[in-house]
Amino acid sequence: MLRAGNVGLPNVGKSTLFNAIVENSKAQAANFPFCTIEPNVGIVDVPDSRLNRLSEIASSERILPAKLEIVDIAGLVKGASQGDGLGNQFLANIREVDAIIHVVRCFDNDDIVHVAGSIDPARDIEIINIELILADMAQAERRLERARKEARTKKEAQVEVEALEKLMPALEAGLPARSVALTEDELKSVKNLGLLTLKPVIYAANVSEDHLAKGNAYVEVVREMAKTDGAQVIVISAQVESELVELPMADRQEYLESLGVSEGGLQSLIRVTYSLLGMQTYFTCGPKESRAWTILKGMTAPQAAGVIHSDFERGFIRAETVSYKDLDGHGSMANAKSKGLVRSEGKEYVVQEGDVMHFLFNV
Repeated sequence: MLRAGNVGLPNVGKSTLFNAIVENSKAQAANFPFCTIEPNVGIVDVPDSRLNRLSEIASSERILPAKLEIVDIAGLVKGASQGDGLGNQFLANIREVDAIIHVVRCFDNDDIVHVAGSIDPARDIEIINIELILADMAQAERRLERARKEARTKKEAQVEVEALEKLMPALEAGLPARSVALTEDELKSVKNLGLLTLKPVIYAANVSEDHLAKGNAYVEVVREMAKTDGAQVIVISAQVESELVELPMADRQEYLESLGVSEGGLQSLIRVTYSLLGMQTYFTCGPKESRAWTILKGMTAPQAAGVIHSDFERGFIRAETVSYKDLDGHGSMANAKSKGLVRSEGKEYVVQEGDVMHFLFNV
């Protein structure tokens, strides 16, 4: 299961957004800094209309969508890397996620206080980024000293030293670790450090309802900042998301379209997160269930089978495979087979987005 963490300054809308997209959650959202101390964790279904269609085709008893875990991490402040505002505790929570959703306040509201006293997305982003970089610098520096000693006798430590010696100058220059070109072996050598700035980032520009469709000047600042970081930006409204969860499911799309947008914040976050992490979806379907599975792009059929159970990968024989588009167009597996669209794929087959698969394996 993918794990994404909401980070940002206090009072930028993180917990409000979390409560809305993780329906029925209980994260405290209040108009004062540090109303969240312990991280709130919620698991959300990944919306995918293809599952409903597969369930119809296979007359499935139930539908099991893919899952995304979202962690609402307490607001960081300047000095967090030195422990200010319980910063050490909050930074440790960030180390455990796969991707960072950096929520940035892009709305004016005199009734909601800003910890810095004014709305300035560039400043807010810089504060968070600097604290993450400083935390990584301290950790990398400590580890480099030990790794150099270990490198005298251990070859794997030599690779780690090379990676850290590349990373340190960038961090000292105020650049994130992800900006450094590391080899695959070097990346593996520093993986256990959980470097914060090595994680991919999505900037979530939190706007008011009126600015959801077209954004505003604050959003443009966020986009410019993201360009320098090679990050992606989504425009999202915690206010709108809160209103959406109060509506019947059938009315939500109509409400979004009335605001000039085609999808809600959860769909936007999931779409961008999947893209950022290089993930994709394949399906299994039958009378008992239609189910979505999340895998890395480039995975072979045995590796995809292993996501279901390790025995499937070890005993893999072949996979009966049809694209969702072909199965949807022909209405049944039998019709797709009659047209020669159901393929028998072996161990070298690279699974494609939307493949519908049935695995044959030896126990």
